[in-house]
Amino acid sequence: MRLMKGFAVAAAAALALSACGGSGGSSASGATHLVKHAMGETKVPDDPKRIVVLDTDKVDTLATLGLTPVGATVPDQQAGMPKYLGGGLGAVKSVGTTQQPDVEAIAALKPDLILGSKFRMEKYYSQLNKIAPTVFTDQVGITWKQNFLLDAEAVGKKTEGEQKLKAYEDRAREVGRSFGDPAKLKVSVIRFMPDEIRQYGPDSFSGIVLRDTGLSRPDAQLLKDKSDKRFAPLSPERIDQADGDFVFVAAYGAKAADAQAKTTAGPLWQRLSAVKAGHTKVVDDEIWMTGIGVTAAGKILDDLQANLAALAKK
Repeated sequence: MRLMKGFAVAAAAALALSACGGSGGSSASGATHLVKHAMGETKVPDDPKRIVVLDTDKVDTLATLGLTPVGATVPDQQAGMPKYLGGGLGAVKSVGTTQQPDVEAIAALKPDLILGSKFRMEKYYSQLNKIAPTVFTDQVGITWKQNFLLDAEAVGKKTEGEQKLKAYEDRAREVGRSFGDPAKLKVSVIRFMPDEIRQYGPDSFSGIVLRDTGLSRPDAQLLKDKSDKRFAPLSPERIDQADGDFVFVAAYGAKAADAQAKTTAGPLWQRLSAVKAGHTKVVDDEIWMTGIGVTAAGKILDDLQANLAALAKK
């Protein structure tokens, strides 16, 4: 009986794959364009209708460009679609996690384009490209702007993507100027993970947004001695390194939120000058950490304006 069930699952997967057209297959017809990406070159439809995305930045990208995927991976089994993007993602099907996509679920959606990243899913590329034309960006986070433009090109909205990114960058500079001399303000970014505390550096998503505004960072968060300047662990005993003119705090999941509550109630945290001055803010992890796109970046700018304006006037 168990063997027969295995045959049934395999047959269903094969049917789903064949329904999508086989190698690089797509149910869509019409004009295509060639996209160069991390895995080579791929012909994709000019106007894809059924897009599956395999990382959180690509959900943000489609929303920024006025599109909705038919399927998307989520950071973990408990997470849903990003809440900061509003209620329009309710019909999007979950197709596994950003670490392990559900290939059969993807095939069942009959996509005409799949967007993912080599960094996370290189080993799945050949399988995915047999379902539909698949475009992979290379890294995540540090190259978020380049990734956005590549994905915009893939979905046939290259010019609109360039305009959206420029509008964000223009606004970032305006927000920075609204603080007078933004370089005089040192902004700290701390994230609680289930098993560690992290301080975020200049090459992280949020760090790049802060740099775009001209705001400075605490010396410890420049990660000068690190080859990877996205983030570094921070022990609870050295939480003083989190200090700055203002501290933004995020937490990834319920366990991390519990650790955050425990640490921020402790005496070492309470000694921070920013804490004593009331210059701390708990922010949305989906926006500051996993959004990694133009819409999320704009919402970080909203948080900066709301929390730093009064501080800049002092």
